[in-house]
Amino acid sequence: MILHLRARRVPLALAASVGAAALIWALWLTLAKERDAILLLVVLTVMLMVAVLSTTLAAPDEDLERTAALYWPWRRALHLLATLALVLVVLLATQATGARFGPAALVVRDAVGLLGLTALCATVAGAARAWFLPMGWAVVAAMFPQPGTWGALATWPGQPHTSRSAAAVAAVLAVTGIVAYAIRGAPRRE
Repeated sequence: MILHLRARRVPLALAASVGAAALIWALWLTLAKERDAILLLVVLTVMLMVAVLSTTLAAPDEDLERTAALYWPWRRALHLLATLALVLVVLLATQATGARFGPAALVVRDAVGLLGLTALCATVAGAARAWFLPMGWAVVAAMFPQPGTWGALATWPGQPHTSRSAAAVAAVLAVTGIVAYAIRGAPRRE
């Protein structure tokens, strides 16, 4: 298990994602006058953690993993769920501190949806490029959230935590991404 985690660069990704979130939290704590981080910062912090952790979705030699006598789908799904748990634990732990990322429903919705979208992109484009579309989508949506049902569907990461349309999009992306990644994994490299 340790060799598998090291082959997927998990220790480095853990240190980088948790360190980045801690740095953003510390800067908000020292520089901001308000306790709650603004929506843009919350969305971008979730996306930063997911993007850094997306590098662990494929090993350097995916063909070698496919030859192993192991059943990979449940391991891939467990990997995604552990990644989600890490993002949620780190960001929701700030609820009890002087600077917090929240509301909790926003963090959960965006983490679930962005991780699902990242897993879906990893299945199609590979782990190295899995963060491109989610990062672009999250940045644009957080900076320019649109009103109305269709606007909420298109800019779901930047919508308020009470938006049911945004929650539905995040749920669909999460289920689709987890199932696709668990079954197929990252594509083979030429």
